[in-house]
Order: sequence, then C-alpha cells, then structure tokens
Amino acid sequence: MNYFIIDDDPAIRAMLTEIIEDEDLGTVVGEAEDGSLVDNGLLTLKKVNVVLIDLLMPIRDGIETIQALADGFQGKFVMISQIEAKELIGEAYSLGAEYYITKPLNHREITSILKKVNERVLLEQSIRGIQESLSLFTGHPQSAFIPFSHSKSIMEAGRSLITDLGMIGEGGSEDLLKIITFLQKEKERLGSAYAFPSLKDIFASIAAEKLGAQAKEAEILKEMKASEQRVRRALYQALIHIASLGLTDYTNPKFEAYASTFFDFSEVRKKMLELEDKSKTANSQSRINMKKFIQALFMEATKLTDS
Repeated sequence: MNYFIIDDDPAIRAMLTEIIEDEDLGTVVGEAEDGSLVDNGLLTLKKVNVVLIDLLMPIRDGIETIQALADGFQGKFVMISQIEAKELIGEAYSLGAEYYITKPLNHREITSILKKVNERVLLEQSIRGIQESLSLFTGHPQSAFIPFSHSKSIMEAGRSLITDLGMIGEGGSEDLLKIITFLQKEKERLGSAYAFPSLKDIFASIAAEKLGAQAKEAEILKEMKASEQRVRRALYQALIHIASLGLTDYTNPKFEAYASTFFDFSEVRKKMLELEDKSKTANSQSRINMKKFIQALFMEATKLTDS
C-alpha cells in the first residue's frame, strides 16, 4: 500500500512514517508540507493508494485540497487534525474523506484505522479486477470501475522530484520544468545525434518560447538572465533542504539518493556544517553546479517516466 502524507508539521510526518513502516502497513512514497504542493499528477506518478492529510495548513487546507484532488484520485483520504468541530469533519466526509485520525497521534488508533483503510482499498481493487475481467467477456466496459492510470509525463516526473527536493514553491521550479520538457523534445528530435546543450542555449530556448516569436533580442537576453537567477535561487533552496535532511538523519533515503546526484557532496557537507553552527550566518556563497543539477534532474525524470 502506498501512502502520501500532507502535513505542515515535520514531526507528525516522521511519526506517521515510522508507524506505517513499523507496522508493515505499506510504504510512504511521498510527503508535502502543504496541500498546495500536491496535485493528481504527483499522486498518479507515485502510485498513491492512501493520502493522509492534515485539516489545517497555512496555504491550502485539507478540505480545499480534497476538493481539488477528489475527482481525479481513486484512492482513500484519511483526515488528521486536533480540531474536532463536527461541521468541519462533516464537510471532510462529504467531500470524500472516509476516516479521521485525531491529534495528538495514538499509535494504536492509527494502526487500527489504517488496517481498515488497507482492507477497503484491496477490496475495491479486487472488485475492479472482477469488473475488468467481466468486461472482456461481455464486450461492455464497466464504467463504474475505471482502471487507475499510472501514465507519467516528464512534467509530472520533474514535479515529483522538485517536490522531493523541497523547492516546489520556488519560482525557478517552473523554469526547471520547462527546461526538462525542452530537453526531452530535443532528445526526441535529434535521436542518436543528441548531445546535452549548453546552459546558454537552454535558457535562450525557454526564454524565446515564453516571449514568443515577436520578442526582441534584448527582451530575450533579459528573460534569460531572470530565468537563470530564479533557477539559481531554487537550487540554493534545494541545497538547504537536502543538507537539513542530512542533519536530521544521515541515513534518510532522500539524502542518500539526492545529495551526490544533484550536488557536489562537498558543498552539501559545507552547508550541513553551516546549518549546524547557528552562530554563523547562513548566507555564505555556495558553489552549485547548475549544469550538473539540470542534467541529473532530466536523467532522473526520464527514469521515472520509463519505470
């Protein structure tokens, strides 16, 4: 069973993950600190069966998030909150949340509820399988049970990685998604002759696409510079996020997978030491290899679309 946790409290996310893994209830395939960072493309990419979602979050709360996701998500929503207002809980149920976990978290309550959720998901999967088998014999598709699609695009894969890297809220994240889309088109267009383009060519291409054919050279150069600055800020935020993960838990799977894939590890280690020593300012200039990061993002996103 694949779980996705949406909660603005990292301690809650860590506790839920620990309970799910300790009780063999499934795998936590992703997490986010706000509902605004999650869409159906991400849930599809992660093959999520169950979303654990906090009721109160700073940007988009649990109820608004369920409203945004409900139509395209065939899994289960489990609401989490310390608020017990009947009208809010009732609204959550009416929108599609089928279970409710109260804070502070109770190990036994969570285990019991998630076991019920798992049983429900497996039952519905079995029913879908039966309906699909029957449709093969009758020739009539069973519209009530549409198979859950796991198709992935480079954009969805990139957004998933950017979320994991902690920079989905940065303006440069959209530039990065445009960049990997451009790289995919170039790879398809050139085939065996494809070679990774220069950063200048990359930024020129996405700037020209954004501004249109009538844009003047000066306008394109200005947008290229602005785009590069946005990306650089996003990469710096990702560096801080990965370094923070390493400080919290050196064996964190994301830290192990991403620290040396996207960055020079010496820079990650430097940032970890900087964050650990709070007496120093955290504004020292980090040397982030932008080309390495973009190459890694494109390669990892491509792997996800092929999986």
